[in-house]
Amino acid sequence: MNSDLDALDPTLVQEQLSRLPFVSISGVINVRDLGLLPSHLYPNLTTKPRLLYRSAELAGITEEGKEQLRALGISQVFDLRSDPEIQKYNTPLPVIDGVEVHHVPVFKTEDYSPETMAKRYALYASGKTEVCSIACSPQAAYIHARCKAFMELYSQILDHGGPPFGAILRHVRDRPTEGCLFHCTAGKDRTGVIAAILLKLAGVDNEAIARDYELTRIGREPARAMIIERLSKEPLFAANSEAALNMFTCRHETMIAFLGMLDSKYGGVEEYVKRIRRTQ
Repeated sequence: MNSDLDALDPTLVQEQLSRLPFVSISGVINVRDLGLLPSHLYPNLTTKPRLLYRSAELAGITEEGKEQLRALGISQVFDLRSDPEIQKYNTPLPVIDGVEVHHVPVFKTEDYSPETMAKRYALYASGKTEVCSIACSPQAAYIHARCKAFMELYSQILDHGGPPFGAILRHVRDRPTEGCLFHCTAGKDRTGVIAAILLKLAGVDNEAIARDYELTRIGREPARAMIIERLSKEPLFAANSEAALNMFTCRHETMIAFLGMLDSKYGGVEEYVKRIRRTQ
């Protein structure tokens, strides 16, 4: 089995989780502050701390966690999960005094038919290595080839994500002093895409964005057993544990490939955001 699919050293995980960019919210995993990342567009400036947070689902947040969330200055939460996803795992949106929780699904209910779900899970699990169809340099083509399955999934996220991503972008534009948190189920793919968009707009370079994406491997590790148990109930993964574990991967080259696709297929982050504005 590939080393990046193996369980991580618990001591290493706890050490990493105890310091920034990771943030502690009781009952929630994979919480990170997207602040203090340097911008190449604005020399000597960094992204603002205590403004944008990403995480996994909040359904298990404790009362202590709600206090911690408010103490971070978070006034808005954006939940990117679908209704069937919430129902399937019995993970409803929490009620948090003083915080508005918005349900803004990337994929609408009709996109979660059994056939479509199976296709999406297959994309995660396939590990396909076909030659990339996107015109790019030989090095980028190699990266894209390894990440083909994820690029198909992330392209679907971009194509469906206009309304929820627009809501998050408008919050940042209209309430620049109010913290917000956005999440999906594990805080990796849908969350990773909008995090990359926000950081790219702020001028954070691709390498730093990819490093943030990689951190989900550590942030999600405390829920490893729960996630594997969930996946084991999916027919596609029941007899293929390595395919299930492939969903854990948060490889640097996957995010680099995504950012390349954002440029080559969607005209770059600014053009993608303009497209969102035109459709809303």
